Amino acid sequence: MVSNIEQHIKEYKSDPESVYHTWFLNNSDRLKAFRTIKSGLYDVIHAIESRTFGNDFKGSPLEFVLAAICEQKQVFEGAAHAFYWKPKMRIPDIYENEEHQLAFGRFLKSVSQTTQEKNVLTEILNLDSLQIKGLGPAVANILYFLHPTLFPPFNTAIVNGFNQLLGRKIKLGSWPAYLEMREELMEMNEAYRSAFSKDLGAIAGFMFEIGAGRIIISENAEKYLKSEAAKREKTHLKRHMDVTNDIKEKNEHSEMQYHLARLGSTLGYQVWIAQNDHKRQWNRHVLGEFSVSSLPSLNVPKSVAETISFIDVIWLDDQNNIISAFEVEKSTSIYSGILRLHDLSLSLGNRDCRLYLICPDNREKEVQAQLLRPSLRQENVHRISYILFSDLRCDCDAMCKYGRSSDVLDHISKICAAP
Repeated sequence: MVSNIEQHIKEYKSDPESVYHTWFLNNSDRLKAFRTIKSGLYDVIHAIESRTFGNDFKGSPLEFVLAAICEQKQVFEGAAHAFYWKPKMRIPDIYENEEHQLAFGRFLKSVSQTTQEKNVLTEILNLDSLQIKGLGPAVANILYFLHPTLFPPFNTAIVNGFNQLLGRKIKLGSWPAYLEMREELMEMNEAYRSAFSKDLGAIAGFMFEIGAGRIIISENAEKYLKSEAAKREKTHLKRHMDVTNDIKEKNEHSEMQYHLARLGSTLGYQVWIAQNDHKRQWNRHVLGEFSVSSLPSLNVPKSVAETISFIDVIWLDDQNNIISAFEVEKSTSIYSGILRLHDLSLSLGNRDCRLYLICPDNREKEVQAQLLRPSLRQENVHRISYILFSDLRCDCDAMCKYGRSSDVLDHISKICAAP
């Protein structure tokens, strides 16, 4: 006899628009995010240690990291809100209180440098003992991207789903409550291990869908019928639109990679397509056909090499020097692409290389604003230019015909100049 929980898990996994499919299973951006966020955390830690972090969330390297987390959509939508500085309550108290800020930096450094569950738990308890106002288990959304098999994400919908399914009364804002929920989720994940994954994102997504009302159980059915039906219908429609838009964006993403790969090959360069995109297709061509089978050794640390391998398109010369690197952005956040190019820039040092964001026309102003960030305009950082979808699409054939080197991109690329 199949239990109710097993039936709900089956419903969760069979729904093509559940976060199991739209985020956890079939989202290549999720895989990129782990490396991008870890890289961004190094900047946060360095800024705190060097006393350059600032006294507000806005403009800080932490904003960069949380934006990369939030772009994971449904499960992490709103994950940054807990870190916004709230002036009336003066929380979270890591912007004005230097001791708390340094403690937060030490916490991030420690949890990012260990793989041991016991060590992370110790750091959580140490952080909680400081009773830093407003700095609660929303930090677990960062922990998840460092240790996905040990620490699940944490938000209102996940907690609500957990409470409704298992009859608990876990509360938001408490580290002990989060750790209690974590223990039960890990036990449940083990009990149904063939249905979920070692990555706790799968079971967290299950709780999220229950808490959001997409999976109806007896504990949330009455609430759904009485007061939430219209709201949930709107949520379902939004989810459907999100899925439809994702398909459109993936097609546009593949199209831009195709144009860049074709142009690079025509100009005589070796082309690298992001390792998770080799099987994607555009115009009846498999993108992997344009790519070298493996990214040549770049003489950089392994973690940096892994991040670089997920850059959408790279052009290399015959000596395996990177000539140009491209990140194609869609309607989601542009942060992760910038962080990958920024990581590449720092690893290249003084070597000549051109970095480009390929962006939708309607996001040009946002791209300009992000590229004017002080952290991206340091002397030791390669300047990132941008190219609009429409310009690459319209001018690719002409550049293939008349171009002789990567300099041909000068005709369509734009640079943000500080006022």
